[in-house]
Amino acid sequence: MAELGRKFLYRIFCVAALIVTVYLMIDLSLSHTLDIEVMVLFGIIFSVIFFGFLDWGRNYAALKRNEEELKIYKLYIKPMEELIKDIRARQHEFDNHMNAILNMHVTIDNYDELVKAQSAYGREIYDDRSRCSPSLLRISDKILAGFLYSKILAAPQYVDVDLQVLSREIVTSVSEHFLVEIIGVLVDNAFEAATPARNQVEMVLDARDDKLIFMIKNQVERLTMGEIQHFFEKGYSTKQNREGRGLGLYQANRIAISHNGEITVELLERAGVQEICFRVEI
Repeated sequence: MAELGRKFLYRIFCVAALIVTVYLMIDLSLSHTLDIEVMVLFGIIFSVIFFGFLDWGRNYAALKRNEEELKIYKLYIKPMEELIKDIRARQHEFDNHMNAILNMHVTIDNYDELVKAQSAYGREIYDDRSRCSPSLLRISDKILAGFLYSKILAAPQYVDVDLQVLSREIVTSVSEHFLVEIIGVLVDNAFEAATPARNQVEMVLDARDDKLIFMIKNQVERLTMGEIQHFFEKGYSTKQNREGRGLGLYQANRIAISHNGEITVELLERAGVQEICFRVEI
């Protein structure tokens, strides 16, 4: 009701300003002079209209942010619900597998054969495990959890994803649609860089001192420090087809900086394989 009353008063002032403006134009054309009282009134009304426009601009910006967040919510809350269903289904399957293993002794009398059969069955279950870690359910930010779940499901089949959730409570002042934009760029880049021969992608999600910390590491071909120093430049890309490239990291870095955060990158080497690690703190 208060918002409707404010809008009604603002419209009255707009109409009054229009009437005063017309009056001033007529008065000026007839007498070539302006009444000081009318000028003061016009100034007051103009000020009200000016600040009304400023208020409308702030409300419009807030409305757009709310629309973006609602869009993100609708987009990723469903994957989160699917994750919960997936975990419940796997719990049921796990119980069935455990029953099968525990009852193998009924049909296998030889101890060595029993151990061999149980081990083989266990390896088969492990190889057929879901790509998504149940630790996603620990994340307090369900939109972020749903987003990561949908990203991991959409990754190429040859990509081996290892996700660690170190903190249950994700505390940050940054809105979810900005988090999704930043993390989405880094995850997409890691999956695009992966090949069947270099398929390891590691993610770590943490929160510390009221800031979200996200790290992602993937294997790469030979890169130099000179190349990674240009990663956050607009238009720079290491991909062969550079048309329309080089904007993701640039934009993600701009968002992080505007929210008093940062994205850092470093080159690592493990077992003769080069890795690149991005760290977001925001």
